[in-house]
Amino acid sequence: MRTRKRLPPEESRLIALEAARGLLIEAGPQAVTLKAVASRIGRTHANLLHHFGSAAGLQRDLAAHLASTVCATIAEAVRASRAGLGSPREVVDLAFDAFDKEGAGALASWMILTGNEDALTPIVETIHALVDEIAAEEAGGRGVAVVHEDTLALVLMAMGDALIGKALARSLGLEDTAARDRAQRMLEGSIEQVRG
Repeated sequence: MRTRKRLPPEESRLIALEAARGLLIEAGPQAVTLKAVASRIGRTHANLLHHFGSAAGLQRDLAAHLASTVCATIAEAVRASRAGLGSPREVVDLAFDAFDKEGAGALASWMILTGNEDALTPIVETIHALVDEIAAEEAGGRGVAVVHEDTLALVLMAMGDALIGKALARSLGLEDTAARDRAQRMLEGSIEQVRG
């Protein structure tokens, strides 16, 4: 009989969160259950229950994990853009991809529909921390207000685009990238405003 290697708790949680992320991307938020994640990583349902407490706990921690990894990537892109190594479009694409291809939009919607709105707190807090970090690097108080407004608009646009963007754009006779293009112009205008 073969025994499984016992992993440190944090490593075990990270493996489970990455498996949950895979399920989210492949099959949507309804597929992110303790049983499905346990099956994917070769652990028991009880093992995951110990780490997350419930399916809602797993979804909350997945939301926090997604927010943390996505915000770190966006922060790097913002810094690269400021250093002349990247562009506002890269920041826009990362934000939109997080809500679309990475499943954050579907997960957020699912949590709201299932009454698990508290699970959105980690996403909001992580985005807020990123925005405050970026805003602190901006010149003067006006830069802070612009960064906060742009972040609100960018996140709402990315979330909406993930849920109905392509279908709505097509029905209006616009390109599938219309929301991303608009977000890019918004960021470029803000950069000019802050620097001007």
